[in-house]
Amino acid sequence: MVPVNAGKIPQGATLSGTGLLSASEPTPIRVERLDGTSPFVFICDHASLRIPESLGALELQDVDLSRHIAWDIGAAAVTEQLSRSFNATAIFQTYSRLVIDCNRRPEVFNSIPDISEETPVPGNVDISAAARQTRVDEIFTPYHDGISQILDTRALAERDTILISIHSFTPVFKGVQRPWDFALVYNRDPRISRIIMDLLEADGDLRIGDNEPYFLSDETDYTLPVHGEQRQLPHTQFEIRQDLLKTPQQQSKWANRLSETLERTLKIFTESNG
Repeated sequence: MVPVNAGKIPQGATLSGTGLLSASEPTPIRVERLDGTSPFVFICDHASLRIPESLGALELQDVDLSRHIAWDIGAAAVTEQLSRSFNATAIFQTYSRLVIDCNRRPEVFNSIPDISEETPVPGNVDISAAARQTRVDEIFTPYHDGISQILDTRALAERDTILISIHSFTPVFKGVQRPWDFALVYNRDPRISRIIMDLLEADGDLRIGDNEPYFLSDETDYTLPVHGEQRQLPHTQFEIRQDLLKTPQQQSKWANRLSETLERTLKIFTESNG
């Protein structure tokens, strides 16, 4: 469990290392602006392409480890800029989704993929139940325990919280073109998603996906179903197409656009909820 002392998660803290992560490697969770004043809490599950030293490169080439199969390209940069813009807490998962996908329930088949999209991941083939459990214990569980502690602390302080999970998606998946520039993903609670969708559609310059190219599922997804829906916190998931996020300039453009939209969203949501 990631230690929290007096509401703080130590920056740069390390795990002791029991087989997967060495003592010199970072914890699975990085937090910025823990005491941020905004009701927004930004979460980036696929922020990093880092592989633990003990796993080498999972027998993949560098070109593969830089692709979407390893992380959500551009998502961390947008998250960081939104955190600064709002003085909001931001939470980042610091290891590649190829090690374990922290937005998937550990029991589902693609939690630790042996093939991602159409790329085999040799280092994940036929790993033992014990090795799988080690990845859960050293990465998945500390990450989500850390999120839970942050949200528990906010609840005890009676602070309003709106969760925004930030992801990016490939423009082409298995040969199929994806036309959306930006999408919102949600399930039972559409409150925040609908406001944002209405605002962006009114602007008229984006192709907006409604639960595209993914939808939120209890059977597979984890972060928002557990930390958003189960806590009855307003929430949504952003999906930004990756060819629109390649450069720092593009990332800043999206962060600025979404910051302005979220400001308007917060005003509308606050007024409608008294």
